[in-house]
Amino acid sequence: MTHSITIVGLGAGELDQLPLGIYKLLKQAGRIYARTVEHPAVTELREEGVQFISLDHIYEKHDQFAEVYEEIADELEAAAAAEKQVVYAVPGHPIIAEKTVQILIDRGVSSELEVRIAGGHSFLDSLLTAVEIDPIDGFQFLDGTALMKEDINIFQHLIIAQVYDSFVASEVKLTLMEKYPDEHAVYMVTAAGSAAQTVKKVPLYELDHQVELNNLTSLYVPPIKQEEHTYREFSVLRQIIAKLRSPQGCPWDREQTHESLKKYLIEESYELLDAIDRQNDEDIVEELGDVLLQVLLHAQIGEDEGMFSIEDVVASLAEKMVRRHPHVFGETDVRSAQEVMANWQAIKQQEKGEKDHFHLDEVEKGLPALLRAYELQRKAAKAGFDWDEAQGAIHKAEEEWQEFLAEVTSGNSNRQLEEFGDVLFSFVNVARFYSIHPEEALAKANEKFCRRFSHVEKRVKASGRAFQEFTLSELDAFWEEAKKTER
Repeated sequence: MTHSITIVGLGAGELDQLPLGIYKLLKQAGRIYARTVEHPAVTELREEGVQFISLDHIYEKHDQFAEVYEEIADELEAAAAAEKQVVYAVPGHPIIAEKTVQILIDRGVSSELEVRIAGGHSFLDSLLTAVEIDPIDGFQFLDGTALMKEDINIFQHLIIAQVYDSFVASEVKLTLMEKYPDEHAVYMVTAAGSAAQTVKKVPLYELDHQVELNNLTSLYVPPIKQEEHTYREFSVLRQIIAKLRSPQGCPWDREQTHESLKKYLIEESYELLDAIDRQNDEDIVEELGDVLLQVLLHAQIGEDEGMFSIEDVVASLAEKMVRRHPHVFGETDVRSAQEVMANWQAIKQQEKGEKDHFHLDEVEKGLPALLRAYELQRKAAKAGFDWDEAQGAIHKAEEEWQEFLAEVTSGNSNRQLEEFGDVLFSFVNVARFYSIHPEEALAKANEKFCRRFSHVEKRVKASGRAFQEFTLSELDAFWEEAKKTER
């Protein structure tokens, strides 16, 4: 035999706000379970003899709202099973900002529990009236107890419900301050539409100070105007790139193609690596932006040509990250970074299907030679073509060096070029055994050379003499000075 829960909404204020049918249902119910009795309509109904069973005590038992809502649903379901029919009252309207109602509806789908929504007066109408906004301009309605900055559109009206204590207000403030200026005006609206309605305007940074909060409090955040702060929004950056590529945009940007931009992506990537090596956060931010610019330009070209958009790029990446991290988004267990990499490669192989596959095909031909040598060796090593230990790679490097020296004496320039390439390739192999990235090592060597040669040049200029007037031995002495200074 089925059992049922009838859910009614108490509105946002006094009994005068309730529809007549809801008022009659509440009067005839006998006794009513209430998510909270801290509500003006409950006070008036009690005076008229209606009995309420408060569920407020459950809030005090848990630190997480999710646990509170689940226990409330458990208690109501148990009551329905025992009493066959119960009435459950919530503030506002049952299907607006009521997590317990959604939990009960979900449970009713897969059980004998019948959930009936009797209706009620939504506080949204009264709240929109209180702050005098038209939702046709676009608005969002979010839960203050589960607010995520990624969900916020700063260009629309924003209403945040369930901002009912200082803790929630503080968390909401911190989240909003990641998107809005600290001084942005916000409005705390309490008991909208009732005789006790209050609307208080405060700067965002004072949201959790000097404001009375209760179960009937919501927050209204006006849309932000087009100003410098909006540059933090990804959508604004995308619009800027689109305009640069538009007929009214920049002639240079309009002329670019995937092919013409290739060199800039390489240049910006190296400038980012340099900023990382210098551990300069400000420069890292700037250089990451330059790399992102290249990504957005390529995506905009794809969109202009009707081939793909930035959403396709984002979706492809997101799907791949989820697919290749089953230990995070699935049930796979891993115990080390090595196991993660092994799973990654296995998943990549599955994605490629059963067609003929050659390990070195995965290494991009457009990579700089040093980077390509490193990647080729890594791929070969994963296939099992590798020295057992570093000593084998070292012996091979020594052997290649001797072969190069032999060609030096031969005078054959083509053979010298080939053997010197073998030397470089063998040294890359040695670096790999010691977890040294050759590109990073060479970049550091370049910087070190620049520092020391700059010292030599400064010493020469300070002498008033020309470079050519110094012997190599004298210049080398300046070089040694630079080395000592570094130490």
